[in-house]
Amino acid sequence: GDEDDPHKEIYNYFKGLLKQWSKELADRPEEVARTAAGKTELKTQKQCKDYIKPLFKSCKSRTLEASQVHGILQIVRHCKDGEFVKANDQYIDIAIGRAAWPIGVTMVGIHARAGREKINDNKVAHVMNSELQRKYLTSVKRLMTYAQDKRKDVDPSKKVR
Repeated sequence: GDEDDPHKEIYNYFKGLLKQWSKELADRPEEVARTAAGKTELKTQKQCKDYIKPLFKSCKSRTLEASQVHGILQIVRHCKDGEFVKANDQYIDIAIGRAAWPIGVTMVGIHARAGREKINDNKVAHVMNSELQRKYLTSVKRLMTYAQDKRKDVDPSKKVR
């Protein structure tokens, strides 16, 4: 099953939530869909779907960094288990863990010193990547919140307020 394939497990979980959310929005009565809140939710869902595409692509091509695979897989498994506080802690770890490194501000002098770029190599994401990551992590967070809202069986103590 999916458990042996982290990329597939991540992809299937978030893809499933997006589909469920999409169907739910499509099934709303017209008068709900037409309200300002209704339109906003549809926009939010569309943006979420858009922003998460790079994550789906990386999962399909299996090019997601190992650290990201591990972190996002933890989020998925915590969400499946209804452990939304743990999922949120893991999310913060990934999101803040990334942002704490100054992106592209490693060169202080004009002349690059040999070996200098290797020092923070693993910590400084490529500028394009970091933007894509920021976007797909935003979507991951939105889907975590969506998943949490759907789980009426989960004790409030395990949910993020």
